[in-house]
Amino acid sequence: MVSRNCSLRFPWRKVPRPMDLQSYLTEVNTLVDRALDRWLPGQKLKPGIIHQAMRYSVFAGGKRLRPVLTIAASESVGGTQGKALPAACALELVHTYSLIHDDLPAMDDDDFRRGRPSSHKVYGEAVAILAGDALLTYAFELLVRESLNLGSDAGLVSSQVQELAQAAGTAGMIGGQVLDLEAEGRKVDLAGLEEIHHRKTGALLKAAVRLGAIAAGAGWEELTDLTAYAEALGLAFQIKDDLLDVEGDSAKLGKPVGSDAAKDKSTYPSIIGLEQSKLMLAEQTETALKLAGHFGDKGRILAELALFVRDREF
Repeated sequence: MVSRNCSLRFPWRKVPRPMDLQSYLTEVNTLVDRALDRWLPGQKLKPGIIHQAMRYSVFAGGKRLRPVLTIAASESVGGTQGKALPAACALELVHTYSLIHDDLPAMDDDDFRRGRPSSHKVYGEAVAILAGDALLTYAFELLVRESLNLGSDAGLVSSQVQELAQAAGTAGMIGGQVLDLEAEGRKVDLAGLEEIHHRKTGALLKAAVRLGAIAAGAGWEELTDLTAYAEALGLAFQIKDDLLDVEGDSAKLGKPVGSDAAKDKSTYPSIIGLEQSKLMLAEQTETALKLAGHFGDKGRILAELALFVRDREF
């Protein structure tokens, strides 16, 4: 358990100082990775294989977009990185668990994730399933324990737990995954596709922003604006994902291009076409930018993240 004077190890900033987005991403990624390395069970702790598998997937790389959003949202309303860090790490554990399970033969059956073998290809299906389960359950332990260690209000921590549970459950990510499975092999309309992605992808992105805002004690108007920002960003993120599966670079993506079409999955390009998908991406990005602008300079990182999602190549 981390000590209460952990600020000596993690020098929190109260508001974003001027820096480019890449520097900010590097700073927050380093902060999150250090915390995850400290807070996750060591791989020598029995049973070692499960802790090795957990760490294999958690430290497999990736953008850490959800933790970055959590911390940036907290800072946008005057919060600190420190109070938002447990929620940021918990979100990354939930996200990683979902990726492990998505790659399983019973789901997407992907042999590679982020350019290296998927968990089940390294540890076997049984351990991969258990590693995902362990990350999900440990996420809540970490969130509560470390938030309270940092002196966060117990009521706010309770709100964060409820927020994360709803985003990860049948009302959010899991429900979206089920709807996605049901849609395989058949055509869905645009409304149906948006429902899938609001749950499957958007719920956890929205939770990332809201958890950071809650950690900072955001007011109702601030939370409303940040929620709307996250919803626009989540939709933009999924549209961009679908576009990358059509026009992306396999080397940069770390997975084959065209996998959605090969699996006959409904996507924005398959339903409304490439050009209309790009127009919708631009519209959602513009909405996110306007909402980030409500927070002035403190919302600059949120605005730059919206542009990052629009322009990313992986």
